[in-house]
Amino acid sequence: MQQSDGGRYDVLAGWWRIFRKTALAGRSFGDPGHITHATSVATDQLNSRARPWIWGRPAPPTRRLRRRYVYLL
Repeated sequence: MQQSDGGRYDVLAGWWRIFRKTALAGRSFGDPGHITHATSVATDQLNSRARPWIWGRPAPPTRRLRRRYVYLL
């Protein structure tokens, strides 16, 4: 692993953690075909929720509070 690969490893470690929870957690597999199927289903689910990051785009607005409490003395 080269020194420039460190950032890529951090990204992959985070992705692997999410993938493991989605595809592999709490399941037992009978043969390699089941693992392949679970992998493809989990990858499709993760890709459907993915939102690309575009540099320079402002952050999404924060949620406004529904109620504003004012205390009168």
